[in-house]
Amino acid sequence: MKISNFIRDHNVVLTAALAVVIIAGCGKKPEPAKPQTEVPKPPPAAPTASISVSPNSIERGQSAEVRWSTTNATSVSLNGGYVSGSGSQTVSPNDSTTYNLTAKGDGGTATDSARLTVTSTPQQVQQSKPPVISETDAQWFARNVKDIYFDYDKYDVRDDAKATIAADAAALIQKNWNIQIQGHCDERGSTEYNLTLGDERAVATRDALIAAGVPANRLSVISYGKEKPVCTESTEECWQRNRRAHFEIKK
Repeated sequence: MKISNFIRDHNVVLTAALAVVIIAGCGKKPEPAKPQTEVPKPPPAAPTASISVSPNSIERGQSAEVRWSTTNATSVSLNGGYVSGSGSQTVSPNDSTTYNLTAKGDGGTATDSARLTVTSTPQQVQQSKPPVISETDAQWFARNVKDIYFDYDKYDVRDDAKATIAADAAALIQKNWNIQIQGHCDERGSTEYNLTLGDERAVATRDALIAAGVPANRLSVISYGKEKPVCTESTEECWQRNRRAHFEIKK
């Protein structure tokens, strides 16, 4: 092969290789990878609460079974006392009672309630007539034990009621009477809601009296909701009179 032909062919190969490199270098640069975004965590599941009582009506002295269940709850209470997430209790109250279930969790709060109606046989009605209290005792009680009043849709004891609580406690400690604390509400809101609110007011009052020295075993609570108003006018003054915890002697 002639030297001139060899040089010519070698130059052709080099030129072709250089062209390939240039073309490859002019290609589109790859796009940088997009950063991955963090997938938001789903919100915590809302708790659920369900309660029932069977049967829902009994005669005094009979028993009923309260059953409840919850989901997604970290704290469960029944009428103010902590209970397991699901369970049952056999109850035999002397008076009609509302059982309030509250389930709290990271996803919020759920509530439910069930009402047990307690009736009396004719014989029980005869035996359970109101105790005969001397006029002196009744007058003394009315003079020394005063109702506690609450703000609208609230059940915590107000600052201006704490002095009344202290005076009531001092009076009740002097007597060996069993006291029923009745929770009442004004006419606004549903019957079920006001029964629950009335129960919370009665319980808050009971706890305040216990803290002031009244023996716990002498105190019981009941809610009448808006069923027993002392005033029936639709005014704020009348509503305030109905938002109360009232006391009665139960011997």
